[in-house]
Amino acid sequence: MSVPSTWRNKKYRYRLEASKCTSCGKAFLPARMVCPECGSKDFEPTVLPDKGKILTYSIVHVGTEQTQFDVPYVIAVIELDNGTRLTTQVVDTGDKEVKIGTPVKLVFRKINIDGKTGVLGYGYKAVLE
Repeated sequence: MSVPSTWRNKKYRYRLEASKCTSCGKAFLPARMVCPECGSKDFEPTVLPDKGKILTYSIVHVGTEQTQFDVPYVIAVIELDNGTRLTTQVVDTGDKEVKIGTPVKLVFRKINIDGKTGVLGYGYKAVLE
């Protein structure tokens, strides 16, 4: 399996698809084998909402090799409208505008360039509403 098809098969990355416990209804991203809320092992796919709010965030001032030219940047824990939480970068804003409780929308963007092959990896980032 090639790297691009491996990335495309990650439903949570390209379709914002999570697993939802059929017993208690809690959604998880990435998928879980056992529900930590009720212990069930039965899940079904569910598409997550693209809106939520910032629960907490951090401003990164020292980047990795791939992000060293983009510092500072904001990483946040986002709680989506259905209660599911995910960690993602907040983009298209200065770090002074980001506040806890700020409404955000998830957008599809380039996340990285993979190794020497130059394969582009895409996923979701947050923008302020």
